[in-house]
Amino acid sequence: MDVATIVGSAALATSVALGVPAAVYAAQCLLGCLPARRRPADGGGAGRVAVVVPAHDEERGIGATVVGLLSQLRAGDRLVVVADNCGDSTADAARRAAAATSSAAVVSVLERRDDARRGKGYALAHAVASLAIDPPDAVVFVDADCRVAAGSVRDVAAVALATGRPAQADYVLRAPADGSALARIGAFAVVVRNRVRPRGMDRIGLPCHITGSGFALPWSLAGAVRRLGGDIVEDLVLGLESALAGRAPVAVADVRVASELPRRDVDAATQRRRWEHGQFGTAWRYAPRLLLRGLALRPAAFALALDLMVPPLSMLALLMTGAVALGALAAAVGAGLAALAIAIAALGVVALATFAAWLAHGRDALPFATLLRAPVYIAWKLPLYLGLVRGRETRWQRTRRDGER
Repeated sequence: MDVATIVGSAALATSVALGVPAAVYAAQCLLGCLPARRRPADGGGAGRVAVVVPAHDEERGIGATVVGLLSQLRAGDRLVVVADNCGDSTADAARRAAAATSSAAVVSVLERRDDARRGKGYALAHAVASLAIDPPDAVVFVDADCRVAAGSVRDVAAVALATGRPAQADYVLRAPADGSALARIGAFAVVVRNRVRPRGMDRIGLPCHITGSGFALPWSLAGAVRRLGGDIVEDLVLGLESALAGRAPVAVADVRVASELPRRDVDAATQRRRWEHGQFGTAWRYAPRLLLRGLALRPAAFALALDLMVPPLSMLALLMTGAVALGALAAAVGAGLAALAIAIAALGVVALATFAAWLAHGRDALPFATLLRAPVYIAWKLPLYLGLVRGRETRWQRTRRDGER
């Protein structure tokens, strides 16, 4: 085969292969710009609810989290804080906050230490094991640095009980008030990933992934938490295992959960590395299995497989730009314009869908002038993606909080 044929074939295959995740991403974003699908949630009908809070060295913020959650619980409910492998006074701070708060809920502060088994998954498993003696009807999982919108903890539990499936709240991470342009663009990227795309799936009756804090399980599914182990994206894995078992997660747009991104860009980079490297490894393990389930007429599994195959927005933009360059090379050597046309179209729909998501969900937090600096953000993340070549991150690592050394 001559050079033109080889280059043309490679360019066309690349453009078509990347066109699939580009189309999925664009469809999710455009659908996610429509009004959210409302799920009737009656927190009063949620039965007995347990809220689990894994906490590793969270002495400075755990008190506010405990107070906020207890204000939403009632008699018969439980709050379980797991001070996991802590080197500070997280457990004491949680107990002081609970003692100072008037609530009918029962509070348990568990202290776990196991240097060989570190990570959030182990902390969640420890809490669920403690609840098995007197099981609640539903369990809600909230990270120690998160705030749940007032009056809605029991609502997400009610959706989980009504559907018999995991229920994921609207969980976003905001940029600090004095955060850099990179932090603001990063916060918008989280909004696209955790709010816009799940809403797009939900608009047409498809499931979502568990994106982290603010998800609920009926007790019948809580046993799966005890098998999480040390996976660095334990929440995502839990949702995928539930989907394989026929209980794919549902999105609950009405319940808002929020945290804050690190103020220092270097800490944000560490956090992103753990998230995205973990997602790549998880996609590699689970996407083929979900696709096979989809071929057996399981649309929920097939939809989640397609969603898993969409890389992070920065990487998708980089890959599509590379596809455009390869298509241009193919055209230059006389291999035709098909590959270039497909790549340009795919990159265009990704850009259009992202702009639509910004119009619907990002204008308040991200000025347009800052959005235009997205190429700088993509370049900032290049070392993260190059790190995949050297070796994927597999260890759980807590993100450093503001003010910590």
